[in-house]
Amino acid sequence: MNSTKNMTKLDVSLLGKKFRGSMLGCLAGDCIGSPYEGETMSSGDRVVLQNSYDKLEGPMYRAPVMQFSDDSAMTKSVAESLIEKKDLDLVDMAKKFVKSYYQEPHRGYGQSVVTVFKKLRGSKFTDVLLPAREQFNGQGSFGNGAAMRVTPIALFCYNNYERTIDMARQQSLLTHTHKIGIDGAILQAMAIQQSLHSHPKDEFDAREFVDDLIDKMNFVEADEEGLGLVEPQPYKKRLTLVKKLLSEKNGNKPTPDQVVHELGNDITGVGSVPTAIFCFLRAQSPIEGIRTENPLRRAIQYAVSLGGDTDTIGCMTGAIAGAFYGDEKLSPNVLQHCEGSEEFKQLADKLLDAATSVEWNSN
Repeated sequence: MNSTKNMTKLDVSLLGKKFRGSMLGCLAGDCIGSPYEGETMSSGDRVVLQNSYDKLEGPMYRAPVMQFSDDSAMTKSVAESLIEKKDLDLVDMAKKFVKSYYQEPHRGYGQSVVTVFKKLRGSKFTDVLLPAREQFNGQGSFGNGAAMRVTPIALFCYNNYERTIDMARQQSLLTHTHKIGIDGAILQAMAIQQSLHSHPKDEFDAREFVDDLIDKMNFVEADEEGLGLVEPQPYKKRLTLVKKLLSEKNGNKPTPDQVVHELGNDITGVGSVPTAIFCFLRAQSPIEGIRTENPLRRAIQYAVSLGGDTDTIGCMTGAIAGAFYGDEKLSPNVLQHCEGSEEFKQLADKLLDAATSVEWNSN
């Protein structure tokens, strides 16, 4: 697999907009999705979401800032480690995860990852991969926690797919050792990276975007024989469903219930990462019940409207869409209501500096 296959040289100014769009899209999706987490969204709930988003995007008003969850907290730690080390340092990253958790445990961390953090702290980080390997009787977690925080990896390795796959896999191992959890992070990273190298002003084919991901996941999932998975190559199969749903004729677009039934909206990697990719691609065109001309907002709003793990699917959708459209499509009024938006903007700029300074991104 050629590390620079299909990669394009991007203008640094454009790249900066896309880095900021991805990091801020991740944050905005998390903040906007968090209040709806675990909900089964009715038509009335979707109207409430529409009106709430309209208000956020309208004239500035004084209101409590929407807090980010563990999704953005861990994304922030990944970014800070990459910026400081200019490479993947798992010990440093693990320490940042644990420090962030103990400083702000209210962010909504799942109990399984809290157990990992407590073991890491108790062992003084002597073996940062051991606690995750011990999860779920040694089978590891297949949740979406490794995928939700992978955005900085995709940006840092923006011009090198092989590095992206390797780093996405390694950072996953700090908390997720099940192949489905790891491969979800790899798929999310590759979707963000493809968006970085795609342009709204160019002719864009959503199904070709999916085909490229299917080809890559065919490579990533090729070594699954003998792992005892209930469903071999689950991501490739879900991506095939994404393509099918996108191919529905104009008068027969899938309903939110159909999307949830086919793709999922839960905390597993396979039940959320393909959904986020679909939300980004479906939002390229108008969606019934979502009143906006802004496709980036439409993508995040649509992701949240599906219910379930809304903060994480919103976060992942925002990261992919933000990498495609850039930060100019993110409303400054909305961002002012998102906790940490200025910090995430600065992290994006620092990530760009770090990413463009490493030799393997300039090949």
